[in-house]
Amino acid sequence: MRPIRIDRFLANQGKGSRKEVRTLLKNGRVRINTAVVTNSEQKVDPEKETVFLDGHALIWHAHLYLMMNKPAGVISANRDPKAKTVLDLLPSAFSRPGLFPAGRLDKDTEGFLLITDDGVFAHEILSPRRHVEKLYCAQLDASVTPSDVEAFSAGMILEDGFQCQPAKMWAGKEKEAFTVLREGKFHQVRRMFAMCGKRVLHLRRLQIGAVVLDVDLKPGEVRELTESEKKEVKKSVFF
Repeated sequence: MRPIRIDRFLANQGKGSRKEVRTLLKNGRVRINTAVVTNSEQKVDPEKETVFLDGHALIWHAHLYLMMNKPAGVISANRDPKAKTVLDLLPSAFSRPGLFPAGRLDKDTEGFLLITDDGVFAHEILSPRRHVEKLYCAQLDASVTPSDVEAFSAGMILEDGFQCQPAKMWAGKEKEAFTVLREGKFHQVRRMFAMCGKRVLHLRRLQIGAVVLDVDLKPGEVRELTESEKKEVKKSVFF
């Protein structure tokens, strides 16, 4: 990759705004290899040089891929003047310019949400032609029937005339159902169950592609995807 300015490098690593990282530089807290750097315009090649902050090496990632356990009541958006967004929940360690949710979960839907700054990746994972599977668990007001399962597998037509792709659906515990979709229209899971005469009381996304939501993540918590998880998600998108 081409060398980048040290202040941009630090900001992209979540070490503060451009103004804040310039203060870090002025205070002599940053080194490139063994040399202390105070000039914010100094260039660094992350692939050939190592940046240290307070003696700790910073590992450069060209893009960030985050797994969030989205809580209910939060908007899947970059910003909203009236409501809290998923980016508002990010800890300072992940405060990186250019992050956005790759896809969306409805305000009242919980579970696995990918957040990234990789536009190409996000475009591909959202593309219907990639058929990336997403697993949901729905708590309903009534138990599903064999005819409901058949309706999902046949590819139902929604109330607005939209033709859904065939989808897997099966019953869980009492009044619980699981479904796997390969597309994501507005309120699609809720609307599909509504076509079967069922109301979704609680909806949670558990899996994207081969990557499963970390059971240790509490609502609102976030972590980076592991290297193996990144490979699994990208495999479902680019191959």
